[in-house]
Amino acid sequence: MKYVGEAPQEELATGERSTRNRVARSILDHGPSTVADLAKRLGLTQAAVRRHLDALACDGVVEARDQRVYGARTRGRPAKVFALTDCGRDAFDQSYDSLAADALRWIAETAGDEAVMAFARARTAEQSAAYRAAIEAAEPEARTEALAKALSADGYAATARSAPGPQQGEQLCQHHCPVAHVAEQYPQLCEAETEIFSSLLGTHVQRLATIAHGDGVCTTYIPRSGHPTPQTTDSASASTAGRNPA
Repeated sequence: MKYVGEAPQEELATGERSTRNRVARSILDHGPSTVADLAKRLGLTQAAVRRHLDALACDGVVEARDQRVYGARTRGRPAKVFALTDCGRDAFDQSYDSLAADALRWIAETAGDEAVMAFARARTAEQSAAYRAAIEAAEPEARTEALAKALSADGYAATARSAPGPQQGEQLCQHHCPVAHVAEQYPQLCEAETEIFSSLLGTHVQRLATIAHGDGVCTTYIPRSGHPTPQTTDSASASTAGRNPA
């Protein structure tokens, strides 16, 4: 990754640049992170992490925000986390956004929105072959984790974890989306992705947050059999497939 907004190369020592890039990459891979999270993952002091975050923030690569909470909120102020900005994400593999958006715009103008949806479904169906094989090879209780690993192989930096609080299910978190900028304009890409997740896992799924909608992570809730989907926070209450793109 080339350091975004980088000062002239001679002004930034190689070691400093490398560490700064590691901080940005860790946020990409794990989503919005606290100073303590980053220090633990990278083996740095919190003071060192803050120094690198300050530099990244000055260059528009990261921004501080209140930690988003799903489900019941606890008392006290939310923890402060650092997330990549659009500029920060651009340092990773989004160089073909303009071409992809132009192609989808042409499809929409010449054949209509239904054709864009057909393209999105065909694209995700082709991608899903490898995902399906990984899921079918896994035990039922490990299928979300298998999907996360398959998505990570395609650049989505995905993880699976138990849903927080009283929710009975799992959360599939995509910490990076190579098509996020295009999905802001064409939510059909997200709707098709949500549909394929449901098909692959054999259950209804619900989007709780998305990168393209301004969240730090695309989060999909997968309920355990027999349990309803959770009540979402106000910011995610309208986050249904096709309306809150990933």
